[in-house]
Amino acid sequence: MSSIRASLGGNVRQYGIIGALFVIVLLFQVLTDGKLLMPNNVASLIQQNAYVMILAIGMVMVIVAGHIDLSVGSVVAFVGGVVGLAMDKHGLNWILAVLIGLVLGALVGAWQGYWVAYIGIPAFIVTLAGMLIFRGLAIVLVGVTVSGFPDEFNQIGTGSLPNTLGYLLGEKDLVTLLLGLLTAGAFLFSQYRARRSLIKHELQVEPVVSFAIRLVVVTGLILGFSWILSGSAGGTPIVLIIVGVLIVAYSFLMGRTIFGRHIYAMGGNLNAAILSGVDTKKVNFWIFINMGFLAGIAAVVTTSRAGAAVAGAGQNYELDAISACFIGGAAVTGGVGRVSGVIVGALIMGVLNMGLSILSVDPAWQQVFKGLVLLAAVAFDLINKRRSGT
Repeated sequence: MSSIRASLGGNVRQYGIIGALFVIVLLFQVLTDGKLLMPNNVASLIQQNAYVMILAIGMVMVIVAGHIDLSVGSVVAFVGGVVGLAMDKHGLNWILAVLIGLVLGALVGAWQGYWVAYIGIPAFIVTLAGMLIFRGLAIVLVGVTVSGFPDEFNQIGTGSLPNTLGYLLGEKDLVTLLLGLLTAGAFLFSQYRARRSLIKHELQVEPVVSFAIRLVVVTGLILGFSWILSGSAGGTPIVLIIVGVLIVAYSFLMGRTIFGRHIYAMGGNLNAAILSGVDTKKVNFWIFINMGFLAGIAAVVTTSRAGAAVAGAGQNYELDAISACFIGGAAVTGGVGRVSGVIVGALIMGVLNMGLSILSVDPAWQQVFKGLVLLAAVAFDLINKRRSGT
């Protein structure tokens, strides 16, 4: 048993997270009399929690490097306000307004990254100041709600891919089913290549039995999810495509590039990373530029879904993103965390929100439950570290 655990390595934690998600889904599926996994509810789950997934992808990079970002909710409100005003007050094309929002988000990240990387102010202080600054700017810019955006823009957060292939059995969207098959195939191929690469370089690999079980389980989840989603009113939400592209891109960035390895090195042992030649200032600077850029994407998604820009947008978004990271296996001390893990963490939070809402649980108690889940996730991580002696 111990040899199997050792060969699995960090994957043990990931299996635990996926198992927790599975148990929570089953629990609420029973408690809600099957309402949780109704196709339209599954589509709503994705649309309502897309912002958490997008922000969590950037936040896990920040946390792995040993930092924290408390400003992302305020940045979402600020950038969303600018994008809304660009379309409503200045009559800009929605595509141009979106591009302005993404650039503005990156500039905000560069501003904060400069203070962290080159001045040496702790990220906690810089982003706490940013939380106040950009929330204030959002209130100044968006004194009243700004709405009346083009339908094409609103479709980003609420729309679905057009059904160009028709339906299977009269109700299953073939586009969604095809995307599910392609995703499952891509997953199997990537896992096969990764395993072959490890074997080729004579590195430790996961036991064949557990590897096969993982492939079957994940592939089944992908296909099952696409089957349920294909029965929803719209099929595949556009935001799911956006999130999917980000997951693939950032999983590659963190796992297969020098920049990603430098982030893990900094979080694991900063002094060792410096001695090994990592330009920590440059890496930190780009980490926060990236966080600002993703906050810009989240701002576009949030504003388009609401159909309006409001100064109060993004409230507690930073807490949602941070919670998703820690629930998804990121270490409090830095150096550990995966994009796939934080997506599962975001889904756990989303399922909790939706399940408790279906059960008509008071919002105050929903906050209590989410807080307990976060505390349990961090405690589990720390206890595991003590047991393993790391």
